[in-house]
Amino acid sequence: MGDGAKLSVIAEKLKLKNYTSNIKLDEHEVTMADVNRPALQLNGFFDHFEAGRIQLIGMVEWTYLQSEQSKEERLESFDKLLSYDIPCIIFCRGFVPDKRILKIAGERNIPILGTERGTSEFMAELIHLLNYELAPMTSIHGVLVDVYGEGLLITGESGIGKSEAALELIRRGHRLVADDVVVIRRTSNNTLMGSAPAVTKHLIELRGIGIIDVKSLFGVECVKENQKIDFVIKLEDWKKEAEYDRIGLEDEYMEILGNKVTCHSLPIRPGRNLAVICETAAVNHRQKKMGYNAATELYRRVQDNIAKAEQ
Repeated sequence: MGDGAKLSVIAEKLKLKNYTSNIKLDEHEVTMADVNRPALQLNGFFDHFEAGRIQLIGMVEWTYLQSEQSKEERLESFDKLLSYDIPCIIFCRGFVPDKRILKIAGERNIPILGTERGTSEFMAELIHLLNYELAPMTSIHGVLVDVYGEGLLITGESGIGKSEAALELIRRGHRLVADDVVVIRRTSNNTLMGSAPAVTKHLIELRGIGIIDVKSLFGVECVKENQKIDFVIKLEDWKKEAEYDRIGLEDEYMEILGNKVTCHSLPIRPGRNLAVICETAAVNHRQKKMGYNAATELYRRVQDNIAKAEQ
């Protein structure tokens, strides 16, 4: 236990009915992000059968069971299927399993669930959810804010002003995802999704004031459940002797779960408006994704001027 996605979470998010109510779903986990439609297995073919996958019963499987098999053959098919240590069986399209099948499942502690939704549509959402729940995960000390649709992760030492910057961004109409601890999942080779732990969701800690509830104070439009992380701003104390990038011709990166994310080091100094700088960085990052880089444009203009001077 502990390496997979809890079946209770999947059932809750997808609004699944539990036909085996005597089985506690929070004691069961799914460890594979793929699913299986056991048409071949119900016909007796179990070679290369992946028992770790969730099994879906859709229109094809249900029609075969009802039209091609007798009640005893149907019971025998499920008896064989339930002899494997499968996570669960989900009946789609509102199909209701036989009571004898439920009895066997209860004896072998295998949950039987159901949904009214079509099989293909439900299977796509189930796989998407499993990929999210089973994605590699880590936690980072920082603040995640949605700024103009760009996921901004603000990091830095404790007390440097991350939460204060996030609060000002929220007051300017942007949305908080997580404060203090950001849970990050690598849902694909190019995507990092950030969210807040359940305990601190929608909350911000401000030194000298305490905990504030962003959702209650500013409304539901100022919070967001999760957000793709597009770039990072690392806050650090201003050092007079340090050299800081003033042009931005070459991007710096921060590695998170094996993915490289664009990172800007931002020195903190009295009089600097962090919220405006973060907004500008978000717009500039979006502009770069659209193919325009102001630093590259400056470099081109300088080169053109040099070429004209040499003529």
